[in-house]
Amino acid sequence: MIDQETLGLLLKGVNNVTWQSVVMICVSFVLMYLAIAKDYEPLLLLPIAAGCMLANLPLSPLIAEDGMLKVLYNMGITNEMFPLLIFVGIGALTDFGPLLENPRLVLLGAAGQFGIFMTLIFALLLGFTPPEAASIGIIGAIDGPTSIYVSGILAPHMLGPITVAAYSYMSLVPIILPPIIRLLTSQKERQIRMPYSQRKISRRTRIMFPVVVTVLVGTLVPFATPLIGMLMLGNLMKESGAVERLTKASAGEIANAVTLFLGLAIGSTMVGSEFLKTSTLAILILGIIAFAVDAAAGVMFAKVLNWLSGGKVNPMIGAAGISAFPMAARVVQRVAHEEDFENFLLMHAMGANAAGQVASVVAGGVLLALMGAGG
Repeated sequence: MIDQETLGLLLKGVNNVTWQSVVMICVSFVLMYLAIAKDYEPLLLLPIAAGCMLANLPLSPLIAEDGMLKVLYNMGITNEMFPLLIFVGIGALTDFGPLLENPRLVLLGAAGQFGIFMTLIFALLLGFTPPEAASIGIIGAIDGPTSIYVSGILAPHMLGPITVAAYSYMSLVPIILPPIIRLLTSQKERQIRMPYSQRKISRRTRIMFPVVVTVLVGTLVPFATPLIGMLMLGNLMKESGAVERLTKASAGEIANAVTLFLGLAIGSTMVGSEFLKTSTLAILILGIIAFAVDAAAGVMFAKVLNWLSGGKVNPMIGAAGISAFPMAARVVQRVAHEEDFENFLLMHAMGANAAGQVASVVAGGVLLALMGAGG
């Protein structure tokens, strides 16, 4: 027969269930649904969902000081190792050829970061501290690793909602981007055709590009050195062709393993008592504002280039100036096809998208410099 003390120990977990933990476990189920049924960024949302569920189970040993999820967090988030390793893999998968063929597209990448700084101001007006406001603003880059890196340094207590917002909005690019494009452009502008010259970029230029970018950005924006350095290291390995095994590992096995660890560690920060706050809702709203303003700024700047070029630039490619590589470029191409089935903007949009990838890293470094933080 079980005595009262033994029964109390057996029911200890049940007695420690809170409404916050129940809500967050339900949130984890929603994230699982989005990842599995809707295919929204499943590689990261599914591990995040699992980490969230495991962290909110009552008295979960996994988030104790020596628990696995806590160890993963300390091992790869507090020292920024996980997002930096992800950047090596991104670099190994990125082709900067379209950008090198049309260097002026770098301006669209820069314009696509405008919303980051505008949202920073909005967040300050709502009462967030400068580091918190900067962490919220970087959501607008629609670049998960950059958001994790910046918020992990400036506002680690907000890492969960910021990461969920960044990756959720990244998965919603095909839904959010087209209405912004159509709102800001006329049918005539959307039907502008941009011939693609396919100018050959030499192997030497492709190899020199990541080296030169790393030196320039690292010198001008030292706080961006970790981000740009790892991104360009991956690209250098890819373009050199000298370390094919390292390139494949960085883009494959290493990236997959780190993504799993990263998702679990991020999910473990989504504990109900800390996550379910008014500030979380504000973060989600400000994040979507940053995304929309970034995309709009890119389109409007492309309209300026179109005017300066005498009508030769399709303003839609400006929407690809956000990071979200290569999804944003594909969305631009899809909208172009809907307007004119024979209009092929993909390579131009890919150039703007690659520029946005670099610009988002630089923007992250600028924010760290402004806040006086960095690694």
